[in-house]
Amino acid sequence: MFSRERAFPAGACGGRSEEGVRCFSDVIDSPTQGFPCALAPAVPNKAVDLFEMIEKMQGSRLDEQRCSLPAPLKTEEEYIPYPSIHEVLQKGWPYPLIILPQFGGYWIEGTSHNLSSFSPTLSDVPFPWSGKVKLESDPTAKLYRKHFLGKEHQNFYSSDMSLGYLVLSVKYEQIEKQENLRLLLRTRTGTKHDLIPISCLNEFPNAVQMAKLLCEDVNVERFFPVLYPKASQLIVAFDEHVISNNFKFGVIYQKPGQTTEEEVFSNTEESLGFLEFLDFLGDKIQLQDFRGFRGGLDVTRGQTGTESVYTNFRGKEIMFHVSTKLPFTEGDSQQLQRKRHIGNDIVAIIFQDESTPFVPDMIASNFLHAYVVVQLTPGTTGDTFYKVSVTARDDVPFFGPPLPNPAIFRKSAEFREFLLAKLINAEYSCYRAEKFAKLEERTRSALLESLFEELQLRSRSMMGLPIGEDDKIENGSGGFLENFKSFALPGRSPSRTRASRFHGRRSSAIGIENIQEEKRDTAERIQKVLDNPGTFFDLKSDGSSSPSSPEFPSRKNKHI
Repeated sequence: MFSRERAFPAGACGGRSEEGVRCFSDVIDSPTQGFPCALAPAVPNKAVDLFEMIEKMQGSRLDEQRCSLPAPLKTEEEYIPYPSIHEVLQKGWPYPLIILPQFGGYWIEGTSHNLSSFSPTLSDVPFPWSGKVKLESDPTAKLYRKHFLGKEHQNFYSSDMSLGYLVLSVKYEQIEKQENLRLLLRTRTGTKHDLIPISCLNEFPNAVQMAKLLCEDVNVERFFPVLYPKASQLIVAFDEHVISNNFKFGVIYQKPGQTTEEEVFSNTEESLGFLEFLDFLGDKIQLQDFRGFRGGLDVTRGQTGTESVYTNFRGKEIMFHVSTKLPFTEGDSQQLQRKRHIGNDIVAIIFQDESTPFVPDMIASNFLHAYVVVQLTPGTTGDTFYKVSVTARDDVPFFGPPLPNPAIFRKSAEFREFLLAKLINAEYSCYRAEKFAKLEERTRSALLESLFEELQLRSRSMMGLPIGEDDKIENGSGGFLENFKSFALPGRSPSRTRASRFHGRRSSAIGIENIQEEKRDTAERIQKVLDNPGTFFDLKSDGSSSPSSPEFPSRKNKHI
């Protein structure tokens, strides 16, 4: 048999070749029995190839480093510790307000409802907060209105191969004798804002350098100035498209022992406690010819019932979809007339007369992402108290105001303000969940593209540059505002030919398409923009400049 006789290279085992051979022999002799020694003289037909020895040595070392992995779980029940609702009911009273689904996917806030020194009248319920509760919102939505609108500033636009369309706003301002540049950069993923002291810069930057100060990924050769005098109205409309003053929330009545969607949607009777809670939430209104925000309910033909609950909270209109007030259909176990409204809401209240658990996945819906469970706890002296718990899907960030510990509230105006703020903040937080965030990004990207094209078209027109046939604006109406209407008002489509790529896309003013509602107030606002933009946007000058970009001196009795 052919055998290769090679000298082992020095240093392979940290020394001379003889030491290396002894090292191999020691390693091989230890884990393997009866293996021929590497130092034995070569015997014909029994010579051990040195490379085979190395391979076996490495194999033995790998075997020593291997660790045994646990056997894969066969069923989900083996690693999900949460009991089913039927197991919880079998254990008996008292029940938690909320229990997690067997396979998770939700978080819970407010699990403690026991007072340290309990009294029959619940007089020890603490006042959970002080001051006015805060409503959450996009912090960048009103920056342009606050710092730029009606003040001297410049706007620029450009297009980046990676970032997409860019719109930059620049304003020089002095704060306590310190010269600063206030910058606002809009991209398809968000708006970046910063106040940069000029003293920190080696030289006064150009528009590209300013954009790079906010986003290092900007890679454009130049920005183009916006020369359209009414550009500010278009820009502020884009920035504030995420702001909504209309909300709709579901209200579901859950009787004791009800554990399925079919049971809760089949309730037709309303307890005194539930009626008291509805009266606490808002005003009972007749839907026929109702003039406020209707939340998708029929106000002309009565196809969604005759009455509902509505309120106005801090200038925001709220319509409640009450399960017992929506039409009940005999023979329909799913009660689709009720579910098609509540199932398309994003946040819902679950009201309970008595202790009974609620499971978030009890109601099958692609849109419901958060629930506020309110359970009646009557006092012995006539006072009414409510226990509160909150649950939301895992990808929904936490939202305030935080629940106190214990999460028990006395019926009061303060609790009503707390509850309504919690509902509004819950909806805003749900928009940051993966499903809605992608929807909002697509909406923002489309609106930013339309804004870019409108600024480019108007600026070229102001300079007298030729405009292609596809870029002409029909009937003289603002293309961006028309596209904004199509996104803000479901059911409308852009009027311009070059905006036809938006056909089939629909979204509300906050980027959520599922709300099938013609927003009357938004329509009126947009129409005012088209008819008289200056008065609607409150373009107030500080005296020396108009809100346009670039700025034009103000003229009496003349309108641009």
